[in-house]
Amino acid sequence: MAENKFSCVPGCNPGRETVCIDTSRVLDSCRDRDCFENARVYLSDFGNEVLERTSTIRAKSAKIVWTCIDIDPVRFNRGFYSVNIRFYVKLVFEACVCAGRSQEIEGIAVLEKRVILYGGESNVSVFKSHGVAGENFCGCTPAESEEENEPTAIVEVVSPVLLGTRIVERVSECNCCCCCCEGDFPKHVHSCMEAPICFGGFGGGDGRGERYLTVSLGIFSVIRIVRSAQYLIQATEYCIPEKECVPVEEDDPCRVFRNMPFPTGEFCAQSTPIPQLNDRHEHHGRCGCNS
Repeated sequence: MAENKFSCVPGCNPGRETVCIDTSRVLDSCRDRDCFENARVYLSDFGNEVLERTSTIRAKSAKIVWTCIDIDPVRFNRGFYSVNIRFYVKLVFEACVCAGRSQEIEGIAVLEKRVILYGGESNVSVFKSHGVAGENFCGCTPAESEEENEPTAIVEVVSPVLLGTRIVERVSECNCCCCCCEGDFPKHVHSCMEAPICFGGFGGGDGRGERYLTVSLGIFSVIRIVRSAQYLIQATEYCIPEKECVPVEEDDPCRVFRNMPFPTGEFCAQSTPIPQLNDRHEHHGRCGCNS
């Protein structure tokens, strides 16, 4: 990797000085590994029809497409906050249907998590300007306000680990995370699906089917609470970089390829075997069918 060198031009002050910055301070954080067993998967009408006709199904991929985070103060425990997290996971399944064929379907699983972290206390109200130019004092847009000045919760997660898939027969009640109607799904979750999600009943929109699909997922997460804070630091003014921008040359792709570094790490064998977390139904030979 090329070094990023900087040089100062006349007029720049290369010396250090004490400056005040406004940044986010991490007050509390935690890491966790959660296993969500038998989480209900919401399918489309087409997906429910395929589910009624299949005997074997496996999950191919899982991706978190949306996350809702809510933070509430804990009563009788000042300075602590409850962080309520809801993950919306998009899953792609491969189902074995008749004549030895396979069919891909999509679904959404909803996972919920709750932690309690320390977020400190603050009795001030924060007001920020919108930075809109040309407005006079009387006709200006009101500033944003955070009356209670609550801290901010930040959640970092890796892609979910697929642990298992199960078809449940003859269900009599909903096995979900309190998210059983269309209004509980954000618009972005609906838009990421190729077909509308079915909420009418099990096995189909008319509720005649008695099957539904569940998955078990593992999620590694890091959760932290931050609050705005001001600090005095020793800083140096920014100087102009010495490296020049290199234009992209699209007329000679082979030369671009030759200049790429050789991926040595991709050819190194692993010293220890990587554990495989496969779906419990995969021993069926993925239907033994041709896609």
